[in-house]
Amino acid sequence: MGPRPFSNAAHSAMPRYRITIEYDGTSFVGWQAQAQGVSVQSALQEAIQRFCGESPIVKGAGRTDAGVHAWGQVAHFDLAKSWDAFRVQEAINFYLKPNAAVVLDCAVVGEDFDARFSAVQRHYVYRILCRRARPVLDANRVWWLPHDLDHDAMADAASIFVGRHDFTTFRAAQCQAQSPLKTLDSFAVVRSGLEIRLSVSARSFLHNQVRSMVGSLKLVGEGKWRRADLAAALEARDRTRCGPVAPAAGLYLVRVDYPAPAGGVDNVLRATLHAPDDAPGN
Repeated sequence: MGPRPFSNAAHSAMPRYRITIEYDGTSFVGWQAQAQGVSVQSALQEAIQRFCGESPIVKGAGRTDAGVHAWGQVAHFDLAKSWDAFRVQEAINFYLKPNAAVVLDCAVVGEDFDARFSAVQRHYVYRILCRRARPVLDANRVWWLPHDLDHDAMADAASIFVGRHDFTTFRAAQCQAQSPLKTLDSFAVVRSGLEIRLSVSARSFLHNQVRSMVGSLKLVGEGKWRRADLAAALEARDRTRCGPVAPAAGLYLVRVDYPAPAGGVDNVLRATLHAPDDAPGN
């Protein structure tokens, strides 16, 4: 059974807040709090503590790695005191400075909402810039390659990943998921000028799955692998058969989808603002 539609009217004794966050992952050690370095989670928790004196655990929809960016990460937390959602958003953003993160939206939700476990689909985009000159404005925001790739061959090969498969080859050795089985709903590869954008959607992903798939598709784009080689690597269920893992800098968590509130017209709530019209993934 999939996630049940959650109520937007039911409130617990401790109000629950859902926030949508945009961040540049370059300076963060990742989403999750670490013993060393600043994480997105710890930056948010510190901002909330400075705002209201409470120390909630902020739970995210996806635990992005160091260097991975987000246009639409979603998280939730509980507070003992009830606050206006707009005031919460403004206060967190004030205390987040100078961290490269901002809350785009805040809403009060029912206690049955969980940013991670209520999600029905996650959307990622990976950006590859193919040009001889190194990027300046997009430094740390794309995978820069000084040579071109055959994006048509990559798009054809990417279709191998769509559907339910054992992705052992394409997950990190330290992945904590109980099963390597995942279902990819879509995987598109498109070119926009000198940039190749890979967009992938699924309910959930394994650790390093997207970057592992992109790294192998890069070999296809270079002509070093054929479609059949990629299919054989997937079928092998062997991590050593994976291509190089793509750098974190090109990866973005674009959006997270949730069931609509009970009684809602739409069957999916898109709990984020859209990325800019010229941004990858639109």
